[in-house]
Amino acid sequence: MVDVFQVLSKGIQTTLLLLLTSAVLAFIIAVMAGLGRLAKSRWIRWTIRVYVEFFRGTSLVVQLFWVYYALPMLAQALPFLPPLNLSSFWAGVIAISLNYGAYASETVRSCILAVDRGQHEAAIALNMTRFQRMRLIILPQAVRMMLPDFGNNFIQMLKSTSLVSLIGLTDITYAGMVFRNNHIDLGILTFAMMLIFYFLLALPFIWMTRRAEQSVSRGVASR
Repeated sequence: MVDVFQVLSKGIQTTLLLLLTSAVLAFIIAVMAGLGRLAKSRWIRWTIRVYVEFFRGTSLVVQLFWVYYALPMLAQALPFLPPLNLSSFWAGVIAISLNYGAYASETVRSCILAVDRGQHEAAIALNMTRFQRMRLIILPQAVRMMLPDFGNNFIQMLKSTSLVSLIGLTDITYAGMVFRNNHIDLGILTFAMMLIFYFLLALPFIWMTRRAEQSVSRGVASR
């Protein structure tokens, strides 16, 4: 048991670093895409919509393989493209952040639209610009409503990081599978320890998500 614990512990740092980096990028993508879906320009709205529907409608595993294997091969085959050599870590970050950014952008868009129309009209009556309305009136209320969904996405993202083991990144799953292949008799114990590791990592985020849900339930402007 001690050996399994030590092996899996080596993957924790990679899993957490991958999770936090992907979460930051996914949040930036989600906010930009969510606001883009509400832009006045039809071209911007449709471009963002294609991105969102594509990444929501295709498998994260396939996206991961495309970023890590197919895109470098494509860049090599097409002479007008620069060479592309991504490490397994950054391939994982790009695939996960693009995938979850697409999902979270719908949360951003729906929460902005959920802010009471009277708030928009009051801001217009105060002669605020569109940027001022969004920054000072709409976004503070919308962000509060986004917190529970963002928390759930974060927990889902943690579990999705295990997919990077398929491209050879030494996270918890990869370390566990290598150990299990070398110690077949400890297979059940290894898988049990992997479950416990992921559950313990998810616990703080589950707690924060519940706190966010309680905060939102205490009242926010809505239709």
